[in-house]
Amino acid sequence: MSDTPLSMARPITLLQPARLEIGAGAIARLADWAAAYERVFVVAMAPTAGFVERIGLAGAVEIFIDLPPEPDLPAVEAVLAAARAFRPDLVIGLGGGSVMDVAKLVAVLWDSEQTIADVVGVGKVQGRRTALAQVPTTSGTGSEAGIRSLVTNPETLAKIAIESQFMLADIAVLDPELTYSVPAAVTAATGVDALAHCVEAFTNIKAHPLIDGYASLGISLVGRYLARAVADGRDTEARAGMMLASYYGGICLGPVNTAGGHALAYPLGTRLKLPHGLANAIIFPHVLAFNAPVRAEKTEAIARALGMSGNLEAQAIAADSLAWCKALGLEMRLSHHGAAEHDLPVWAEEAFAIKRLIDNNPRALELPDILSIYRSAL
Repeated sequence: MSDTPLSMARPITLLQPARLEIGAGAIARLADWAAAYERVFVVAMAPTAGFVERIGLAGAVEIFIDLPPEPDLPAVEAVLAAARAFRPDLVIGLGGGSVMDVAKLVAVLWDSEQTIADVVGVGKVQGRRTALAQVPTTSGTGSEAGIRSLVTNPETLAKIAIESQFMLADIAVLDPELTYSVPAAVTAATGVDALAHCVEAFTNIKAHPLIDGYASLGISLVGRYLARAVADGRDTEARAGMMLASYYGGICLGPVNTAGGHALAYPLGTRLKLPHGLANAIIFPHVLAFNAPVRAEKTEAIARALGMSGNLEAQAIAADSLAWCKALGLEMRLSHHGAAEHDLPVWAEEAFAIKRLIDNNPRALELPDILSIYRSAL
């Protein structure tokens, strides 16, 4: 299932949490694991803070919930200040991707002389002193599986990426019951984000047979369960399927990462304040169609997994995948989210500048291509 030769000999590194608890009620197993730690600092948000009681933590517990939806540098500094005052020996990320990304930074920086600026990039964290547990309450980013954290720079509105093996969770807990209350629209958008992680890794120029396996499984799970989870938030099997799809997507991010789709989505988050999942969902059909000519076999496999027609013409792929997203209840027009034609050139330049992702795209994405995709999505 490959359009280009894949080298089994190309070295990659795959890291996963040392322990994974998965299934309905899995959150109950976290307390026993956490019993070894006396001071627990929980990074959460108001809607997820209530789950702390369900964990049943012993010892001193501090919950920090004052986080914006897309945390920026000052927001992270505020969390770090609270953690330094509390001095935890365990950090728990309890929430969506942004919460878990912040928890990673707290685990490695609260007791360190390094600043966020010191660790931007790959492998610059000097070492982690604090245990880390990740408990996702949405199914989208897969942040619980990975070693990367993204934070917004308020001056440039660009995403800053920090990557380190020391930010890997010691334990991740995938409990579908924690996602029951996620609204249908958020379920749909975050689900397409999980799909985009898998699809972008699957079609990436850095694609690898090992990661293709996880990506394929994730794509199939989304095709099977996302519509069900949107239709009935308490469908435990569907919720569990989407949590696993999200986790697989997170695994894909480490060795391979995303590509053009995420690069184009980031300005929509910073400029329009769109949730990350929705931004990716809006872009998804257009980039899938753009890349189809150079990844025909893999695009066919994606379309089949999502129950779309077998027509691989770019126009048909765009129409089918757009209809698939709309059927989930997503508003796919940028103009309905506040975008205007005159905004697009600046956003295109910002997306084009994210070379760490643009350069992964299987088909060269030039500035005019990006602008054309934004216009199609308008």
